[in-house]
Amino acid sequence: MRTVLSVTLLVRVVILLQPISEPPRALFFLPGSVQPAGGQADDGKRYICRAIPLSGDASCPVTLLPELNTGRQEEELRNTVMQLRETILQQKETISKQLGTINELTTKLSLCASATDDRKYDNGGSWGKEKQNTMGDVPRDPNDTIDSLGKTMQGLKDRLETLEQMRANISGTSFPSELRDLLQRRLGELEKQLLKKVSNLEEEKSMLSNATAAYRLKTESTLNALVERISELEKGGGDFKSPEQFKLSLPQRTNYLYGRITKSLPEMYAFTLCMWIKSSASPGIGTPFSYGVPGQANEIVLIEWGNNPIELLINDKVAQLPLEVRDGRWNHICISWTTRDGQWEAYQNGQKLGSGDNLAAWHPIKPGGVIILGQEQDVVGGRFDAGQAFVGELSQVNIWDRVLKPVEIQSMANCSSYIAGNIISWLASNVEVFGRGAFKRPLEMCQERLPNA
Repeated sequence: MRTVLSVTLLVRVVILLQPISEPPRALFFLPGSVQPAGGQADDGKRYICRAIPLSGDASCPVTLLPELNTGRQEEELRNTVMQLRETILQQKETISKQLGTINELTTKLSLCASATDDRKYDNGGSWGKEKQNTMGDVPRDPNDTIDSLGKTMQGLKDRLETLEQMRANISGTSFPSELRDLLQRRLGELEKQLLKKVSNLEEEKSMLSNATAAYRLKTESTLNALVERISELEKGGGDFKSPEQFKLSLPQRTNYLYGRITKSLPEMYAFTLCMWIKSSASPGIGTPFSYGVPGQANEIVLIEWGNNPIELLINDKVAQLPLEVRDGRWNHICISWTTRDGQWEAYQNGQKLGSGDNLAAWHPIKPGGVIILGQEQDVVGGRFDAGQAFVGELSQVNIWDRVLKPVEIQSMANCSSYIAGNIISWLASNVEVFGRGAFKRPLEMCQERLPNA
């Protein structure tokens, strides 16, 4: 009876260990396969007998198994598989969306680069044929191009912010490390390309703005010159009693107000420079006259800057002149020089006030330079410094290729006669004016310019 109960107990244990979905099997027990309980002590182990056909092996192998809950383990595995499958589907969907976004950004970036190349090609032809106007090299409305570049830059910046947001989202998503690194590298490359494109567009916009400002300044200067020329033609020179009876007015200390002599100097071994000058600027009247040649911007310069006296520079060699013209009145000055021993003389209002020698001795004045009235040249014809600009009025600036006699200088200073320079003569057609605020105006009568007047 005890043996039958043990077998029944074993059958129940085997049935409980079988999966629920599997139908119960018929169990066959052979004699001697189960030891009587009374023959041996209970060792705490459980034995499972397998079902075998009648024609099979009569032995019943016994397998020792640990105590496990098989049904719960399979359910956990099944749930884990389902979760992994759902995660993989979500990752596939997210990757598909990110790849679509990357392809879209790549396409737009290519289109933007193509449009930029086309625009550069059009710009190579002086703004394109359709953007030319009557001025020849001035764009009709450069602000439209600047606005277009600004909109393009803003669009790229928005795309860049989107990429950064996508990068933040990707960093927070539970992607596999290889895929996440790949996407981050790809987004990093796109971000660098966008940053480079934005930088290029900003540089292009800045260059376009500078070019626009330069064209605007050039246009204004051209228009001012045309208006002044038209005014002179309309007046027919009626305001000037004679071609030399005009003055150049430079009322402000700037680096853009000046006059330019249209003629240059030949090679000279001596010269005399005379002019009427009026200034009360302080400190120093600035630079009423400068002549620069290639390789030497200070070929001939007359300058008074700071608290220094008036200086004469020839080939960058300096001589201080005993002239004083900062009284706000008209003064007639003449400076003569010869290459022989570098001798020089200085006259004011017909009187010789000083002389000297060894000023650029045996140096001939070089030809083919530029004469500027009112500015000191750091390079030929340009790079002016506002601190050295002349403030006041100039008139009858004449140059001879010889040393004038004292009586000739005195006759011009006391209004007895007017002698035009044989190299540079003071004519309205020989003087160009640059900068808004600089003008050519009628000159007072010579007697009105005398100191005692």
